Amino acid sequence: MMTRLLLIACAIAAFGCDSKNQQQDLTNQTNTNNMKTPGNVELLSPDSLHKNPAFSQLAVITGNVKTIYIGGQNAVDRNGQIVGKGDIAKQSQQAMENIELALKAGGAELHHVVKWNIYFVKGQSAQDALKAVQPTLSKLKKPALVTGLFVEALANPDYLIEIEAVAVVPE
Repeated sequence: MMTRLLLIACAIAAFGCDSKNQQQDLTNQTNTNNMKTPGNVELLSPDSLHKNPAFSQLAVITGNVKTIYIGGQNAVDRNGQIVGKGDIAKQSQQAMENIELALKAGGAELHHVVKWNIYFVKGQSAQDALKAVQPTLSKLKKPALVTGLFVEALANPDYLIEIEAVAVVPE
């Protein structure tokens, strides 16, 4: 069990995000005529908890925001065809592309994601999967919260990875 957790932590480090404990600036700019409380998102890794450059420890969300929950995305293209059968790296890239399309449809962008849930099929390399999406995620100023799990199987036996996301957009 500890070996698996250590592997996940090492694999997630492949995200390559900035390790500085800074607030992700998603604050909405409101004018004086608008009485709404501006939305704000803080991704934090306090000194009292373990710091890892690949993920933050907590998200504090205040004010007026829109929350977007993206269900598990697999390596399926818009025509329902599986992309990268047997290749976790290609499947990871397709799942991430699907996440980005879903975010756009919801009025959000990748930097609005505050939480990732990543499901790896047992026996697959989490490190290879995360390395494949690192070029996309390394552009973020502050990493989101991340939970990585190894599962026995996913809904389709050809799926090797599934990614869920929660995004928060200040209004």
